[in-house]
Amino acid sequence: MKRNNLLAAMALLCAAALPASSHAQEYPARQILFVVPFTPGTVADSLARLMQTHISQRWGVPVVVENRAGAAGIIGIDSVARAAPDGYTFLFTSTAFGTLAAANPKLPYDPNRSFAPVILMGTSPLSLVVSNYFPAKTVKELIAQAKRRPGDLNYASAGTGSVFHLSMELLQHETGTKMVHVPYKGTTGVMSDLVAGHVGASMMVFQTAAPLVQSGKLRMLAVMSPQRTRLLPEVPTIVEAGYPNMIVEAWTGVMVPAKTPPTVISKFNGEANKVLALQEVKDVAAKIGVTLAGGPPETLDNLVKKEIKQWTQVVRRANIKTE
Repeated sequence: MKRNNLLAAMALLCAAALPASSHAQEYPARQILFVVPFTPGTVADSLARLMQTHISQRWGVPVVVENRAGAAGIIGIDSVARAAPDGYTFLFTSTAFGTLAAANPKLPYDPNRSFAPVILMGTSPLSLVVSNYFPAKTVKELIAQAKRRPGDLNYASAGTGSVFHLSMELLQHETGTKMVHVPYKGTTGVMSDLVAGHVGASMMVFQTAAPLVQSGKLRMLAVMSPQRTRLLPEVPTIVEAGYPNMIVEAWTGVMVPAKTPPTVISKFNGEANKVLALQEVKDVAAKIGVTLAGGPPETLDNLVKKEIKQWTQVVRRANIKTE
């Protein structure tokens, strides 16, 4: 009995002498999940898959991208809010995160408390496009026609409360116009009906609209960014059109469940910043019209807070109801 006690004591002493790393596996020790709450092919999905390759190679663990689309992004976002805060589940979200918070008072998660910011991946402008059957050739002509025919012109969006809807409401507020909102379930219907001339105008993500503009199927009146884009340099900015308060850019950012260890957030942020600095990554981003961002987690945190406040004001002013 005494000999057994002696052996047990020696084992405890040996264990105490070992470095802390031998007690717990070093992070990351297993597969990492990137959740994209939208369909494949979106900017958030493209950037997640771009990051997937590099993080897997650098960290030596499998990285899986999973598209959990539905309810305008709520389903996927909520799944990450409910995930264990252990550093193995990351959310690649977008501008919809802020518009959902503004337009949906009964979300299953708390947009202010359920997540911790990790990094702002990049931004891309929205664009104001019109059907070829629509007479306006410039933003000023569009505004002039809307003022002459209040409540007569219509515009499409990918859904009530979407960034496309709220951006058009912001445009109407800034210009003193009134147009009729025609909501769709996603961008596919918007694009086809714009091309066919069934609706007059719409706000669209630049990457979505650009191919249709380049092929001559739609006209782009302005990009909603401070500078013109390299892909369509002939298209003026909304600032050039005289509306500096109308800058609206789509963004993609990475978040984790609240209470995820700060060391995990710092590690991923540092690695992601290195990946975003790679020329090959910059080249891919440029092809899809994304301006890479990076920086500390606070950059994303400040942007999200600013957007939730801005879009909440738009929702209240326009009396938008999503229920």
